[in-house]
Amino acid sequence: MFKRFVSYYKPHRLIFSLDMCASFLVSVIGIFYPVITRKMLNELIPDREYRLIIVFAAVLVGLYLIRMGLNFFIQYQGHVMGVKMQAQMRRDMFEHLQTLPYKFYDDHETGKIMSRMTNDLFEVSELAHHGPENIIISVLTIITAFVYLSSVNLFLTLIIFLCVPSLLIISAALRKKMKTAFKKSREAIAVINAALESSISGIRVTKAFTNSENEKEKFEVGNKEFVNCRKAAYKAMGQFHSSTTFITDIFNVVVLLAGGLFLYSGKISFGDYTAFIVSVNIFIAPVRTLIEFTEQYQNGVTGFERFIEIMNQEPEKDYDSAVDIENVKGDIEFQNVTYGYGKEKDVLRNISLKIEKGKTFALVGPSGGGKTTICHLIPRFYNVEEGRILIDGKDIHTITMKSLRRNIGIVQQDVYLFNASVKENILYGRLDASDEDVIEAAKRANIHEAIMQMPDGYDTVIGERGVRLSGGQKQRLSIARVFLKNPPVLILDEATSALDNTTEILIQQALDELCKGRTTIVVAHRLSTIKNADEIAVIADGRVVEQGRHEQLIKNNGLYKELYSLQFRQQA
Repeated sequence: MFKRFVSYYKPHRLIFSLDMCASFLVSVIGIFYPVITRKMLNELIPDREYRLIIVFAAVLVGLYLIRMGLNFFIQYQGHVMGVKMQAQMRRDMFEHLQTLPYKFYDDHETGKIMSRMTNDLFEVSELAHHGPENIIISVLTIITAFVYLSSVNLFLTLIIFLCVPSLLIISAALRKKMKTAFKKSREAIAVINAALESSISGIRVTKAFTNSENEKEKFEVGNKEFVNCRKAAYKAMGQFHSSTTFITDIFNVVVLLAGGLFLYSGKISFGDYTAFIVSVNIFIAPVRTLIEFTEQYQNGVTGFERFIEIMNQEPEKDYDSAVDIENVKGDIEFQNVTYGYGKEKDVLRNISLKIEKGKTFALVGPSGGGKTTICHLIPRFYNVEEGRILIDGKDIHTITMKSLRRNIGIVQQDVYLFNASVKENILYGRLDASDEDVIEAAKRANIHEAIMQMPDGYDTVIGERGVRLSGGQKQRLSIARVFLKNPPVLILDEATSALDNTTEILIQQALDELCKGRTTIVVAHRLSTIKNADEIAVIADGRVVEQGRHEQLIKNNGLYKELYSLQFRQQA
């Protein structure tokens, strides 16, 4: 993990080097004050060297001006470096998230992922900036202070440094406890973010069902958990700081007592004793900095560990021998396919289907039977456990996922639209399309006239998830996107089931136009919409229980006829 963390410094080697040099100079300048103090007390003041006193004071002011500039550089450029490292980590995480399979998103809430990308990486960037400079400044200051104090009085210096091991022992004992507490605190923050994301995204549903009190209760569960975790973290932090501060306070007592005895016995002069007291504070300050750094270190390390957890997730991968598929005709075949989600029982059991190019193939059956799963397996959103899926006679695992998905268009019941303009949402089907292509796609999807009536036409921003559009407009916009993509294989997953009859007719016309000349797999809830399909497969309990054309399935008096008759009675 350390090597991975250090790798993010590589693009910023120059700034990092300058930052470390500046930190070194700051620590060196810090030792000049006790040196000059000792010189004045032992020589200049007793000898009444007023001119040299003023010169030394001016030198000290000059050094402090230099240190001011160095501190500005450390604070400004150091933080900029940390932010750039944070941006690179966030970029890497975002790019990695794009490669992760559907299953990852099935198991991880969006809010928790966002928490890792924002809160956690902020703490990492703070550690990246402050960590090295705090260590360098503190360690160098401690070393120079030790060397200088030894030159004043070696035995008194050794007595002071005997306190250091006790400080290290206490720090090590409490560090593990702090790490555990901070990790739980991070997890609690992620839970709150996940609850917020879910609640805010579903605010319209909450208002429609007047369930705001219920949402408050659910949020409060995470909020209380956060408070408890932070209490535990602050308790560990309080124990750490109070214990270590007590040890550093003892340093002053040791200096006062031992130094007083040395002064009484004549082993140290008054000027040296005074300089020693001043210098000990220079030694104690970086020790306290290192102690405070422990808290920052635990925050940063915990954040980076959670970052690494995401980065270590296995991405989607093409097989080494996978190649791009070109000139797809659209013949699709399932050969004894079995699949189940995680530890669940098999959702699909030994499915075998053959879908001819250019034909419309419908999947019908009870909810939960496996229809949508079949659709998700074709573009390899999930990988089959047993059996094979072929396109144009080629196993889809021998085809690169990018070229496979490029040749498949999907229209679902739950349309996702981005908080962007109408044009940008349609362009998602083919980013290099011209304005004329976008307009043509919109016309073929029966949405062009509705767009032209919007305030800014194709430049109208439609809001998060297309909130400013009706259900029918959202669906037609998604159809326009697929028209622009122009794939040879089309999957319609209950694309009209949530619409009213008038809107459904309008959209069905667009879908009929979209299906022309393409291999089309239709998942249908309303069986009246797939009566004219070239082939219909009835899926129930993960198996193909019936297959044939509409008229044939009606004559079979099986599950299809039962479902069809039930819908007909309901409509009547």
